[in-house]
Amino acid sequence: MNKKPIYILGLGNPGAEYADTRHNAGRAALELLAHDNNFSSFKEEKKLQALVSEGYIAKKPVLLLLPETFMNNSGRTTTALKIPSKKQITERVIVVHDDLDLPLGTVKIMFNRGTAGHKGIESIVRSLKTKEFTRIRIGIAKASDIKKSQSKAIVHKIVTGPLSPAEKTVLKKGVKKAASAVEAVLCYGLSKAMNAVHSEK
Repeated sequence: MNKKPIYILGLGNPGAEYADTRHNAGRAALELLAHDNNFSSFKEEKKLQALVSEGYIAKKPVLLLLPETFMNNSGRTTTALKIPSKKQITERVIVVHDDLDLPLGTVKIMFNRGTAGHKGIESIVRSLKTKEFTRIRIGIAKASDIKKSQSKAIVHKIVTGPLSPAEKTVLKKGVKKAASAVEAVLCYGLSKAMNAVHSEK
């Protein structure tokens, strides 16, 4: 890649035991994105503490990154990228992640917003020293309406625990929609992508 790539991070936890959990929705979206766009196979990049795949979307060079740290240390990967300016962070960073504030399978695009207590996003914001980057949020809340006031232990059990077959189906649709949302941002720009994704039912 001669041109500076777009960096897309899919957040989650490494290890087979977390692969199909709510917390790994961001990683799943990037794996789908890589498959659908004929990217290279994911390979370990020790300097970035991530699995990396590269390819092109809308003729733009793209680097997909799956941090191999646990969720709370996702910012180690963005630190290692050494992006030189806030402007480049704004233009070249997209983060795809799970979100407890959205119903299961719902997808929203946001820019320059608060972390809402998401530990992976908090780590990245500390690393980049800015909130001014694009985020694709994948809803993981159960129908019982998860509240952040619940204990950390309960929330951890929900986000890393097993899903029912019906929940798996809904989350899979959300993951697919999130991958499409990334493509929309790269093809049409942030504003048009937001309008398109947020108008879908």
